[in-house]
This record gives sequence, C-alpha cells and structure tokens, in this order.
Amino acid sequence: MNKVILVGRLTRDPEVKNTTTGKAVATFSLAVDRRFKNKDGQKETDFVPVVVWGKQAELVGQYLNKGSQIGVSGRLQVRNYDGQDGQKRYITEVVADEITFLSSSQKNKNERQQQPSPQEDYNGPPPMGIDEDFQLMPDDVPFR
Repeated sequence: MNKVILVGRLTRDPEVKNTTTGKAVATFSLAVDRRFKNKDGQKETDFVPVVVWGKQAELVGQYLNKGSQIGVSGRLQVRNYDGQDGQKRYITEVVADEITFLSSSQKNKNERQQQPSPQEDYNGPPPMGIDEDFQLMPDDVPFR
C-alpha cells in the first residue's frame, strides 16, 4: 500500500505547465510541520515536493499561491535520471490524487473584490477529482 496524507502550506506559488499532449501538470513544495519537537524544543518542518495532474493542476494554479494551506492525499513516488555530470539523481515526491483547499489565498481575495457578490455563498470543499469537462466559474470558489 502506498498512501500519503499531508496538511501544510505552499512554500511558493504553484508552477503550472502543459505536456506536449496538452495535459496540465502543477508542481509546488508543501511545508509540513512535524508533530513532535526536537531536543531544543523547536518544531521541525519537512518540505515535500508535490505533483498534481489534469484539471486539479489547473485549479491549483488558478486558486492557490504561496502560503495557502491545503490537504494533499496521494502516493509517494521515487524516480531517477542521469544528471549532466553522469551521476544518477533521485527525486522523491508526492503525486496528488486529491487536494483540499483549507485556506483562501490573497490572489482570490483580490479577484473577489472586483466581482459582484453572488446570490448564494458556497461553503463546501472545492470540486476536485471531477471530470475534464467541468468548468469552475469564479463565483463557485468555496472561500469568501
């Protein structure tokens, strides 16, 4: 079984690219605090690289930025390649299956100030894991 669940904050804005076939892929790093303190009484933080594909990647790029708090569920992946110096390099990352938005971002707050208020507020989780034909409208953003 290969299952990873993390809650943390983005250390930088997500980087969204498209493959040659047009599929979106987003990468970012997640700062995750450890539950225990070190011998000096300080909490330590792990910085975990995360990759997300498809419609979720587009939504991550559109609605998240540095400092956004999210939950990630996925699998751990280790891949390798040969560096320019001929040395084998290893990359360990989380490939996300689900992403839950836990806090709003400043980017969203600025966009909402320029838009009229919707009649009804949606307070549920963002629609992740949806089919490719789904279109998220600005008024559907789950945080106000």
